Amino acid sequence: MAPAGDREGYWGPTTSTLDWCEENYAVTWYIAEFWNTVSNLIMILPPIFGAIQSVRSGLEKRYTASYLALTVVGMGSWCFHMTLKYEMQLLDELPMIYSCCIFVYCMFECFKMKNSVNYHLLFTLVLFSLIVTMVMYGMLVFTLVVRSIYIVTWVYPWLRGLGYTSLGVFLLGFLFWNIDNIFCDSLRNFRKKVPPVIGVTTQFHAWWHIFTGLGSYLHILFSLYTRTLYLRYRPKVKFLFGIWPVILFEPLRKQ
Repeated sequence: MAPAGDREGYWGPTTSTLDWCEENYAVTWYIAEFWNTVSNLIMILPPIFGAIQSVRSGLEKRYTASYLALTVVGMGSWCFHMTLKYEMQLLDELPMIYSCCIFVYCMFECFKMKNSVNYHLLFTLVLFSLIVTMVMYGMLVFTLVVRSIYIVTWVYPWLRGLGYTSLGVFLLGFLFWNIDNIFCDSLRNFRKKVPPVIGVTTQFHAWWHIFTGLGSYLHILFSLYTRTLYLRYRPKVKFLFGIWPVILFEPLRKQ
């Protein structure tokens, strides 16, 4: 973890219980952790496009909710890393749990009648979200009192990871997350000795955002592809600009 007060910028002193390895306000006075902030764009822009596309295609609302939930995660993480404020930390951490619950619901309902609602599963996931929310609040209060942040930092990635089936991409991001935590001092010393363009590549928490954002997005595509096949749509995976995967739909097959 980074020292408590690298440098002070626009948002004032750090009040969050976590301060990551990236040097604070090193790039701009307005953003505490620049690379950890802008890397969240991968969790904001593509899901917005996916949500618009799902509405236009008349897909079930839970898939629009999945895309929007991932967008909220990205926006919360953006606000947290930009400010390093305690209030923004909550906005970063809680949406991770809620989005995972939406992902789980979508996967369980892949092979059900169109527009059906599984109230038992819905109740279970809502209850789980409430319990985790209370536990997380309790843990955050605990860390504010005794400053034992290590329990919190190890629990959140595992909770978030439960919601993803894109394990390969997610685990790669999780590897970078741990490298950033464990070798923080070495990484900081390395960045001081090399040109900034090379030092940027060692911002491993930003890589965590990129790979977990991509893993989450691919999970939504997998769930959506499975569901639309069952509903007799004709989904096709296309790559925008030859890079970014999206799902397009042809007319419904005749029954």
